[in-house]
Amino acid sequence: MTNTDWNAVNIVNPQGQGGWLLVCEHASRRIPDALDGLGMSPAASCSHAAWDIGALDVAHALSDALDAPLVAGDISRLVYDCNRPLAAPDCIPARSEIYDIPGNAALDDAGRQQRFDQVHTPFHDAVARVRESWQPTQAAPVLVTIHSFTPVYNGATRAVELGFLYHAQPAAAQALLAVEQARGRYASALNEPYAATDGVTYTLEKHGEAQALPAVMIEIRNDLIDTPEKAQDMARHLAESLTQAFPIPDSEAAE
Repeated sequence: MTNTDWNAVNIVNPQGQGGWLLVCEHASRRIPDALDGLGMSPAASCSHAAWDIGALDVAHALSDALDAPLVAGDISRLVYDCNRPLAAPDCIPARSEIYDIPGNAALDDAGRQQRFDQVHTPFHDAVARVRESWQPTQAAPVLVTIHSFTPVYNGATRAVELGFLYHAQPAAAQALLAVEQARGRYASALNEPYAATDGVTYTLEKHGEAQALPAVMIEIRNDLIDTPEKAQDMARHLAESLTQAFPIPDSEAAE
């Protein structure tokens, strides 16, 4: 086990001035060598169970387009899901949809705490550092978390293509949905295919709503972003929608 092997987070463009803070919790399917692949099959470790397919490519492209800092996870959510508190039963899942995760099945409380300390803590510390680096003269950033979801889950087909989620404060998600529906390119919805009641808005609440920041979680159906070209196209589209929904004054206008 090495410190590098357990690197839990990457920060891209930390000095970005665009007025956005991007977070991608499920950016990586990497499992530290010490965990021996959590005992999973190669198919499971490459599947959507291990990461949000395409989400990091979209997040990187959005960071470029919006000049926004990006905090991205560097360890699979199957090791520890950074979008969950330690108290959540699925923060270290023993099963994910059709896949068993043997390396998580017998983990005791001490083992769970160790995973939390090694993965969750450095990730959320990094988000907080970037968030707190905003200067008092700058407008508060808009927190945008980037996720993807499967077209079929537990046998059910999902018609929605883009979902905009909130924890308890709907304004940001509603604003983005209104722009998206007016543009009409994608089938979009509020709190689909998940909602706060599914326990998926932990990061959104912790670093957005609890800090009085506008915050929205974007869920993208992964067949729309499963190649670099598709991800770039989606990022261009979302950058336009975000800037319409949340106009950020440029520095010259502010002066």
